[in-house]
Amino acid sequence: MENKYNTAFAVPCYDTDASFRMKPSAFMDHAQEIAYAAAKHFGFGYETLGEHSAAWVLSRMHIIFERAPLWRENVRLETWHKGLDGLFFNRDFRMTAEDGTPAVLATSAWIVIDTATRRLVRSADVLRIVPDTTACPDNAIVEQAPKIIMPREGREDAGLRVVSYGDVDIVGHTNNARYMAWAMDAVDYADASTRPVREAWINFNHETRPGDTIALSRLRLNLPDGGVEYYVEGTLEGRSAFTVKILFA
Repeated sequence: MENKYNTAFAVPCYDTDASFRMKPSAFMDHAQEIAYAAAKHFGFGYETLGEHSAAWVLSRMHIIFERAPLWRENVRLETWHKGLDGLFFNRDFRMTAEDGTPAVLATSAWIVIDTATRRLVRSADVLRIVPDTTACPDNAIVEQAPKIIMPREGREDAGLRVVSYGDVDIVGHTNNARYMAWAMDAVDYADASTRPVREAWINFNHETRPGDTIALSRLRLNLPDGGVEYYVEGTLEGRSAFTVKILFA
């Protein structure tokens, strides 16, 4: 049993930027949807966890853009989970072009929270819901999505965001893709609109909820190969809510 789940679609205009390339946040939207669909298909989806007052929450993600898909391009997205590794359930993604060549590769780390207490559900309890027989050992990216720490020196203010209606997901907190959208908005437009994103890393450190005001800071670094790297962090009352690292060509 391969234990992979896939779907195909044409990239819509609202998923792309002014260069017709798929936005990083749009990839995360599609990854989130197929992750929910795959989990449901294999018997441990949103509804099943809901019976145990639990929910899947994305904790970390690493995305490699071999080539960002373009508007109207036909792509296929597949996903599979790799089982429990420490606190995390790892899930990988592969988006391919119509001819099968890789376009986007990603790995992610998920936890399960108690929806009432917002606390981590113990791994032993989750393993009773997510059988090992549904895992697949293949790797889109071999290494687990890493912890990202934003350098303290050189950072600058990048504005405020108030968590509003359009930011909130079915779990009742800020949707993971919104943080990536906020991070891309914090990038200089000249960089974001002309330089392709090569890699992106994101950590979700503390949930935020409707009405919370998130203070954004950023750091821009010029790289020896001519590329540009950004760090963006959002904090809530001095506590890190998320950290993003983005590498542009």
